[in-house]
Amino acid sequence: MERVAIIGASMTQFGQREGEWITDLLAEAGIECLGDAGVDADDVEHLYVSNMASGEFEGQTGVPNALAHDLDAMPAYTQRIDQTSSSGGAGIYAAWQSVASGASDMTLLVGGEKMTHKTTGEATDVIASLTHRDEYKTGVTLPSFAGLTARHYLERFDAPRESLAKVASKNHKNGVDNPKAQFQKEVDVETILESPIIADPLRLYDFCPITDGSAALMLCPESVAEEYTDDYVVISGIDGATDTHVVHEREDPTVMGGVVESGKGAYEMSGLGPDDIDVAELHDMFTILEFLQMEGLGFAEHGEAWKLVEEGYTERDTGELPINTSGGLKSKGHPLGASGVAQAVEIYEQLMGEAGPRQVEAETGLCCNVGGFGNCVITTIMEAAQ
Repeated sequence: MERVAIIGASMTQFGQREGEWITDLLAEAGIECLGDAGVDADDVEHLYVSNMASGEFEGQTGVPNALAHDLDAMPAYTQRIDQTSSSGGAGIYAAWQSVASGASDMTLLVGGEKMTHKTTGEATDVIASLTHRDEYKTGVTLPSFAGLTARHYLERFDAPRESLAKVASKNHKNGVDNPKAQFQKEVDVETILESPIIADPLRLYDFCPITDGSAALMLCPESVAEEYTDDYVVISGIDGATDTHVVHEREDPTVMGGVVESGKGAYEMSGLGPDDIDVAELHDMFTILEFLQMEGLGFAEHGEAWKLVEEGYTERDTGELPINTSGGLKSKGHPLGASGVAQAVEIYEQLMGEAGPRQVEAETGLCCNVGGFGNCVITTIMEAAQ
């Protein structure tokens, strides 16, 4: 099977995009990605749109068809990919499959979400609808799962509360150097620990914001990539997995089975292991998720990710494994359908040497996109073309 390459990437400004709607955001990222790849719109054969809830947020459906029209990409095959907050990663998997199978020689993936016009309560309710109906009707939300898991983790592994705050502070610091991030300011550990409690022990700065935004990738076979450029990135490993829908049915709430299984599959496909990864983008919708993914992906032993954070292992400029150089969801923002795609955009830019002041030394990168509270997960491993 021929390797699948990424030859172009783009990301809109993340944040509050007043007066713009999902179709505007998708078109902006799509047009920029076409330009970055040097591909004409009418050469696109498959067009995928990662989006969780345009119907719920805006009453807008049929967004892939609208995007094909706006990009003048007809008659490309279009499809919407919805896998809750991991829709972006699922879109990468679908786009990879379309190229790897030989069904398409040029596939454009665009992920996006428009959310900020809703109140926090309304947006939270839309997101909470992904939980099991028996959990949903009792008022359980993802922040409550995060708080319960964080309390259990801290007490079970004797981790200091400050270790979670250091995750948030690190990611905000990285976001300062990302001009597309929603928040471009540092936040110190003391401020984080003094912010309002949302779901004990987690406070305001342990959570990502509600965000508008879009991101895009252009995928094609490696032989086609070589016709366009000498510099590109290949997807060397990718896999997805599903964990229990009902969170309390898990044997161990501090182990995300979907992360473990998708990571295992991606490593096996790529022939690489955790020690081979130079930079990673993890789904830090809540700070505790960074710990759980580090452990599930083999970057840390079970219950010991907090120790690596305390030691500075994940710092961008001095750590052995920089994590969330983009600022992560915490600082960059979390427009549901775009987040997984934006993770891959950051890894692409790092491997291409195009990350500016965020640049680290990297030839291999990994991104992990989590749906719900680990209900579904996609892990992608990318390498600079050799």
